Amino acid sequence: MKNIAMGKDTTHNLEELKKIATIVYICQAAAFALAGIPLIAGVILNLLNRNDAEGTWLQSHFDWQIKTAWMALAGAALSALTFSIGIGLYILIPTLVVMTYRVYVGWTVLAVDKPIDDEN
Repeated sequence: MKNIAMGKDTTHNLEELKKIATIVYICQAAAFALAGIPLIAGVILNLLNRNDAEGTWLQSHFDWQIKTAWMALAGAALSALTFSIGIGLYILIPTLVVMTYRVYVGWTVLAVDKPIDDEN
């Protein structure tokens, strides 16, 4: 399908953006095993391509992924800061659970070509 106003093939653009969103979910999942480094790479990829997704159903995924990354980074930082007083683990575990949930839900919804809604 052609977008007359922009002169772009929107189907092709959506497929490329969907590939980027998939790569970011992979980065977020890999962050568990690789000490968070892929998480940072994924959020950079999101931020670089966020404007291209604006106004499409994929915008919700890009926003979801960026929020997931910031929540994970904030939780990990707070956990690291409080580990010495014995509560870091109690912050880290819920952070990992929430991150796992958000990656699972986002990737599952992306697989069926739907936007993330506010109920997720």
